[in-house]
Amino acid sequence: MGIKALDNKLWLSSPTMYGEERMYVKEAFDTNWVSTVGENINQFEKNICKLVGCKYSVALASGTSALHLAVKLAGVKPDDKVFCTDLTFDATVNPVSYEHGKQIFIDSEYETWNMNPDALRKAFEIYPEVKVVIVANLYGVPAQLDEIKKICDVHNAILIEDAAESLGATYKGIQTGTFGKYNAISFNGNKIITTSGGGMLLTDDKDSADLARKWSTQSREPAPWYQHKDLGYNYRMSNITAGIGRGQLLHIDESINRKREIYFKYKEGLSDLPVKLNPYLECSKPNFWLSCLIIDKDAMCSQFRDDLNADYTTEKGKSCPEEIRETLLKYNIESRPIWKPMHMQPIFSECDCVTASENNVAEDIFARGLCLPSDIKMTDEQQQVVIDIIHKCFE
Repeated sequence: MGIKALDNKLWLSSPTMYGEERMYVKEAFDTNWVSTVGENINQFEKNICKLVGCKYSVALASGTSALHLAVKLAGVKPDDKVFCTDLTFDATVNPVSYEHGKQIFIDSEYETWNMNPDALRKAFEIYPEVKVVIVANLYGVPAQLDEIKKICDVHNAILIEDAAESLGATYKGIQTGTFGKYNAISFNGNKIITTSGGGMLLTDDKDSADLARKWSTQSREPAPWYQHKDLGYNYRMSNITAGIGRGQLLHIDESINRKREIYFKYKEGLSDLPVKLNPYLECSKPNFWLSCLIIDKDAMCSQFRDDLNADYTTEKGKSCPEEIRETLLKYNIESRPIWKPMHMQPIFSECDCVTASENNVAEDIFARGLCLPSDIKMTDEQQQVVIDIIHKCFE
């Protein structure tokens, strides 16, 4: 029997609304608190702190704004070098440029696809003056956070944890978003919970949280008039979007459990193919935000990519990410390449990338990897279609 294209688009990861969000948004309208203050913001910040286990949080317009304020709080100045995860979305590293710093990228490890602690140690040997490290938890899988934090402590460096993709994930029983001195999470539309946009800065330092809150509201001083002595930003989350977040947070366990089911259905359904799913350490519990695969090296067909285009040559019994992605798209199914490493981006082409060995792991994962549809609303039947199509690509 032939495979039929899906009538409705199957997305990589789209927002899922549960209903309670309307109640909190209506409350904001009914009380006329529709600006950047109100009970939704207050409660959303408290609830996230309770979930994650941090002392203070600042609700902001995006995860990127949270990372920017974290970089400012860490004291990054023009020309300061900052060690950054290489295999990530550019929002992780762009804030360094906002403060006119210089990124030094740290290669990945195969065990988690995240920052390699050995590469980080090597980087400190090359650049002992570095005092800030930004680590991201890729696709909801925690990095070796305790080891990375230990290395930072040895070198008196401030750790910033980008937990934008990993809210609800734990490493050795501890929630991500708490390992850095400053931490950022995201509520973008495709994340494990959403406020349509939005993010949050997390910290255990009250003075830092107060300063970030001040910066996020245009750095207004406590005067009867508008008095400013610091550069400010329009970064504060609105009370309306915070209401969406309050409703979403009631269902975070449900969302994570569904993402986990999707991951293990892929793992079982693709077990007879020369592919593996994105890995994680036994001491961690990912939130399984996105299920991804990586094709065995000897099962890769010929694939070509430049900055804007891709092509491949079909080979019997083999496939490649571009073939799978294009084939899925023909059936009305969205998938996405793995994040292109930052050191390969034209904007960062002059930045150094430190590896633990001769081979660059991030480049290899990008070349052989693909993000699979991981939408919570995906039915078992739809996911089986995805699995069947992937099998077809290897025929």
